[in-house]
Amino acid sequence: MHLLRIQDLSKRFGNKVLFDQVSFVLGPADRVGLVGVNGSGKTTLLNMIAGLEPPDAGDIDRNPKTRLDYLPQNPLMDEATPVLDYLFQGQSPTMELLRAYEKAVLALEKSPQDAACQAELARLNQRMELENGWAAEANAKAVLTRLGLTDFDATLGTLSGGQRRRAALARALLDPADLLILDEPTNHVDPDTIVWLEDHLAAFKGALLLVTHDRYFLDRIVNRIAEIDQGQIHIHPGNYTNLLEGKADRLAQAQKAELDRQRMLKRELAWLGRAPMARGSKQKARIDRIERMQNQGQTGDSGGLNIIVASRRTGKQIMELKNLSKQFDGRPIIKDFSYTVDRGARLGIIGPNGTGKSTLLNLIAGRLEPDKGQIEVGATIHLGYYDQETLTLDESQRVIDYVEETARVVRTANGSPISAAQMLERFQFPRTMQYEYISTLSGGERRRLYLLRTLMMAPNFLLLDEPTNDLDIQTLSILEDYLETFDGVVIVVSHDRYFLDRTVEHIFAFEGNGVIKQYPGNFSAYQARKSAAEAALPEAKPQSPGSNSSHQLERRSTSGRRKFGFKERRELEGLETRIADLEAEKERLAGQINAAGGDYMRLQDLSGTLAALEADLDTAIERWAELSELSEE
Repeated sequence: MHLLRIQDLSKRFGNKVLFDQVSFVLGPADRVGLVGVNGSGKTTLLNMIAGLEPPDAGDIDRNPKTRLDYLPQNPLMDEATPVLDYLFQGQSPTMELLRAYEKAVLALEKSPQDAACQAELARLNQRMELENGWAAEANAKAVLTRLGLTDFDATLGTLSGGQRRRAALARALLDPADLLILDEPTNHVDPDTIVWLEDHLAAFKGALLLVTHDRYFLDRIVNRIAEIDQGQIHIHPGNYTNLLEGKADRLAQAQKAELDRQRMLKRELAWLGRAPMARGSKQKARIDRIERMQNQGQTGDSGGLNIIVASRRTGKQIMELKNLSKQFDGRPIIKDFSYTVDRGARLGIIGPNGTGKSTLLNLIAGRLEPDKGQIEVGATIHLGYYDQETLTLDESQRVIDYVEETARVVRTANGSPISAAQMLERFQFPRTMQYEYISTLSGGERRRLYLLRTLMMAPNFLLLDEPTNDLDIQTLSILEDYLETFDGVVIVVSHDRYFLDRTVEHIFAFEGNGVIKQYPGNFSAYQARKSAAEAALPEAKPQSPGSNSSHQLERRSTSGRRKFGFKERRELEGLETRIADLEAEKERLAGQINAAGGDYMRLQDLSGTLAALEADLDTAIERWAELSELSEE
């Protein structure tokens, strides 16, 4: 059975062909990662599959029994809607049941003696128990909390762009569809949360189609890679590592075919030079074949990104941060932080959203002044700051004019001059695109253009604020190669673990309340040290996301406003039954584990099931305790 079938799909924008008669099938067990350079049509394809954009030609056959859920990069939202209510607006059966139950409760509160309202509520109450609807609110709060959204009553209009995306992600994860389509789900998400998201999606039973630049994420989550390249879609079985192996084989075959073509063309041209002028049909056919072979060579591989811009020399003094402190609205962001930046330093900054990572970059760049402390900068330092300002590019400006504002000509490391137009070509902006307006570029193409402008300043001290957001994997790989040979200082804020592993040698971890801890090594080394430190702590009972912490947060945020009403009483009764069922299931699993003997595969499966059940039981008990406390009050 297929969930989705695409047949001979074609799409173009102006003169640019995105897809040319592509076909593929998506089945129930498929978990597909969609990759390709910026502007190749990844988001356009997702929009067409979701029915938001029509193809120029071809068919998209969606199985009518398949429920599809799409998380775009910029989901549309009603800004007046509270976060928790937004989650319950989903179209899944569970969300529809919750809304029906809420409506029935309100109807009975208005007419408590109405027999029809009583019967409807009794019917829905039975469905809630059968379909485990009582746990939906607790699960929603757990997912929101794990994604860093703890003010459940906040309206969507008060959230930042990143917070809105995480709210939309929570809604998609709360009750997943048969086919879940995600466009860059790891953008604006910190590394710890990405690990949690990996675990969540690894346990998801449905089909996945996602666009992401996170290579570790692709390695763990997908079982097929769909690569968009020059209007075609190449399917690679396996994960991202398998893609690299398969693509290397494909490129090797293409190079061999090109070499054979060149040899044959050379022989044919030699014949053409020796042959007398003739009008015979055989000679004419041979000349036509030679012309086709020559034209074929003009449509080969478009080439890759190539960064060879030189940087300026640096002196002995680089930069020294002395006892920096910064706070906003009385909340400490950076507290008494000192560090001496050495020549060639590679520093990575990580931490949850909102803890102050970008604030540190802005202090270093001189865009903010510290409340206390000072920053001493060497006389030869020339900063290049790649931040989030791509969102404010002048859309009425032409691509080449935007770059030439910085420099018309730059010098490479060996002193060779390269024009802005040539640099744009190296950054995959062909001459035909260079006189287009910025308004025609995709989000990723704008980010790539902004990266080019930053590097053309020839800095010797690079500040990179979330450089991996919206950049394609090919561009990231070449940027990583460039940074390996860059002889200046690099300080990068990123949630991309692969990028951090390749580019940094020292980690600043923002841990909240102004505390910044330092760890030598890349991200994997930091993660290993952190895991070892946590393992050394006294063993504590695992806490499920959204159990104790989320409900305590809810109690603090809603202090003085909670009441124990009809809905809470029904939920409490349902929890008592659910807890008893979970405890019975726990005993049954424990017996199966004891009986499994040396069957290690079965033991592993049973242990995983037991761990998940214990997490659900902890959540249910905590919620039961909270409701019991409210009922006593």
